[in-house]
Amino acid sequence: MDLIQSLTPFVSDFADPKKRIFVGYLGLSVLIAFLWLVFVKRQSLQNAFSRVFDRRVFFSKSSMADYQIFLINRVFTLFVSPLLITQVAIATSIYFTLHKQSFISPGFFEDASKPLVVAGFSLTLFLADDLTKYFLHRWMHKWPPLWAIHKVHHSAETLTPITVYRVHPLEGVLYALRSAFAQGLVLPIFIFAFGKTVDLYTVVGVNVLVFLFHVTGSNLRHSHINISYWPWLERILISPAQHQLHHSTAEKHFDKNFGAALALWDWCFGSLHLSEKDDDLTFGLPQEEASATNLADIYLRPFRDTWRYCLRRYHRLGRAHQKQTSPGTD
Repeated sequence: MDLIQSLTPFVSDFADPKKRIFVGYLGLSVLIAFLWLVFVKRQSLQNAFSRVFDRRVFFSKSSMADYQIFLINRVFTLFVSPLLITQVAIATSIYFTLHKQSFISPGFFEDASKPLVVAGFSLTLFLADDLTKYFLHRWMHKWPPLWAIHKVHHSAETLTPITVYRVHPLEGVLYALRSAFAQGLVLPIFIFAFGKTVDLYTVVGVNVLVFLFHVTGSNLRHSHINISYWPWLERILISPAQHQLHHSTAEKHFDKNFGAALALWDWCFGSLHLSEKDDDLTFGLPQEEASATNLADIYLRPFRDTWRYCLRRYHRLGRAHQKQTSPGTD
């Protein structure tokens, strides 16, 4: 019994429908991959099986590093999670702030149709969560200190569903805060406006839209099976092939497809790249970046890179100030 309890933190995500790597979602992703390879790519059952369960992918050095990072980060999460600000704290603060305004009284729209309120709440929560993921993800690629953290994820040279957990602990903290902010913002606004009619359409305890995202192959975005959608659909939803392009080392794919579930944000903000027929993508980072298998480098290099960036900024600002104040300067 003690052994089972000690292992629970490491396997709980596989049993939790709120997590992407829930065994049910993994199983459906495997089924979708098989159907794609057999009926779209016209491969034999044997070839499809060999492709889906390619040992060169799942037992590569990069994938083995993924598994180790997953376990290490689970330990880190146990200690850090209780210290993070929660959505309850944010929601409570916003809720009481709303009560201080006099423009709209609490529960002003509580007579609205409950099905519409529940649908609106479910959709708004999904959109807010996905939009904040987009902006945080994009910011991580644009600002060097955050890229120093995020490049741990991009150091993966092979992609598996566990690669979604290949993140520096600091990135995990940032995404946890983002989630608390997004949900803590939407919840009090709806409760203030609609009162007790607020509810969430769920399947197995998960927002129905998040559930649909997972059962339609969210795990395949971090995989070697490059499933693409119709061009019109790839302007709305991120296909597995589009996210794989995001991990590509080709320069033309840099800073593209930041979206998590929706491609709408990329389409609106100019970072959309539709999938390509080329199956031969290379993943990872340039040689001068963090190693894909050196765990010490993966965890420590972001701190070194951020320190060097700060030093360069400090010296650049110092030289600029010296130039402005030196004699003879106009």
